[in-house]
Amino acid sequence: MIFTLDIGNTNIKTALFNGPDMVKYWRVSTNKMNTSDEYGILLTSLFRNEGMDPAQVEGIIISSVVPTINFTIEHMCQNYFHQTPMFVVPGVKTGINIKYENPRELGSDRIANAVAAYEEYGAPCIFIDFGTATTFGVVGEGGVFLGGCICPGVKLSSEALVNGTAKLPRFELTRPEHVIGRTTLTNLQSGMYYGYVGLVRNIVRKIKQELGREALVVATGGMAVMLAEESKVIDKLDGLLTLKGLRLIYERNRDIA
Repeated sequence: MIFTLDIGNTNIKTALFNGPDMVKYWRVSTNKMNTSDEYGILLTSLFRNEGMDPAQVEGIIISSVVPTINFTIEHMCQNYFHQTPMFVVPGVKTGINIKYENPRELGSDRIANAVAAYEEYGAPCIFIDFGTATTFGVVGEGGVFLGGCICPGVKLSSEALVNGTAKLPRFELTRPEHVIGRTTLTNLQSGMYYGYVGLVRNIVRKIKQELGREALVVATGGMAVMLAEESKVIDKLDGLLTLKGLRLIYERNRDIA
């Protein structure tokens, strides 16, 4: 079985695949202070809690946007899973053509998303990842990654708003009943929720204008479900998009020494 890890700024999303089938999915916090032993004990405990043996893992692939913990995670994989992990870095086979001015600048999670979006949904396809940052990407005909845009994530924006002001309180991110709020709390919720809905609608509209045609829109990430219904521009929700892409990249590089 193949163990996939998507290391983000807030969480590490992991999934175990048996061929194309996902066996189990876990999410743990990204902690730059954790040692390889702490990560190893945590992840192997999750395996054993499900009655699975970590020795069943025959390969590991990692996407990371937190390079400071890559060394720690690599050693964890070697010591606890007895596998040297594959990282998504320049030079790996992806099956897509990356039309980026400097492909080395492109995040490995966005590469994995592009691979999975093209494989699962075809092209043209717009994928949105609602993570710490909200990223938009576009895959054109023939599996060409055309580029996209990056915005602050919903939670990051709300935290910046609260931390940067003296009197605004912390608030739960939820869909308010009305745009016109009558308390400070509902004002904050309305501005953040409907503001992001408008952001998503407008960016998708502008992308389709530049493409000159319609395109399927797929969303992943923690806030995708909350925003999908109101935005009315998201066609598919796929919470495993990045991890599916990692599995595909592993399979395309399996025989490379």
